[in-house]
Amino acid sequence: MKITFEQVDVFTDRPFAGNPLCVVPDGAGLSTEQMQAIAKEMNLSETTFVLPPTDPQAAYWMRIFTPAKEIPFAGHPSVGTAYVMACAGRFPLQEPVTRIFQQVGIGTLPLDIEVTDGKPGRVVMTQGAPSFGAVLRDLTPFADALGLDPLILARAKLPIQVVSTGLEHLMVPLPDLEAMGGLQPNFSALDVVLRDRGALGCFVFTLETISSDAFAHARMFAPGAGISEDPATGSAAGPLGAYLAIHGALPGKQTSFVIEQGVEMGRPSRIWVEVGRDAAGMPNMIRVGGTTVPVIRGTIQV
Repeated sequence: MKITFEQVDVFTDRPFAGNPLCVVPDGAGLSTEQMQAIAKEMNLSETTFVLPPTDPQAAYWMRIFTPAKEIPFAGHPSVGTAYVMACAGRFPLQEPVTRIFQQVGIGTLPLDIEVTDGKPGRVVMTQGAPSFGAVLRDLTPFADALGLDPLILARAKLPIQVVSTGLEHLMVPLPDLEAMGGLQPNFSALDVVLRDRGALGCFVFTLETISSDAFAHARMFAPGAGISEDPATGSAAGPLGAYLAIHGALPGKQTSFVIEQGVEMGRPSRIWVEVGRDAAGMPNMIRVGGTTVPVIRGTIQV
């Protein structure tokens, strides 16, 4: 059979930047094995398949596959799939913001679609509640896996820690852009480090940025998921916001910021992050958003 797909670039306002995503708007009838085969064939960081929801609150059920495996939640697939479904008229749009719910592996989560002149714009997802792993003191395994001197990691003066808002990611701070540009990951060693800590990806960041309006500069590696480097990672951007808040790196009155990512790959991306805090200053609500650009529409022979 033939199925239609759309490829979009997410977390960017222009084609051929941001993070490419393949969306199959009508995935019903495909087996898990077929979905995985299609994701491997497309060879993007993620491919999504839209199915009828089993939760009556949800507008649709989204399954997410990397080239290597299915994952329960991801950021740019959430933003990009909502944009594709909104453009296809799968649910009514109301200005200025339309709220829908998506069903994913970690549950049913809200998405806010900004609407202007009847057309969808930025999509903002509410992620899961933040959770924090232990602070990791021994820097040597991480330095070796990233091809760095451990002293460079020590200069960052922030801890290495696994944080999740739906997917566990290892937050690794670096002191500056020079260190970011000097990364030479050993993907086999990095895969072992991530597996040992129960993390999907390694989100390396610095608070030195290229753009004056960005707050953090990041790179993302997830070899176990078949992703050597990812140009924009919403599921790690949310955890970074929670991490910066609990470690005092996000000013107390600041609620939102922008991450620049994908620069080293030639696919610059911009990810908007909002951190809500409780009375004690602890992060309790994480929202991540960005814009999407359509690039390709076609069919797949299955």
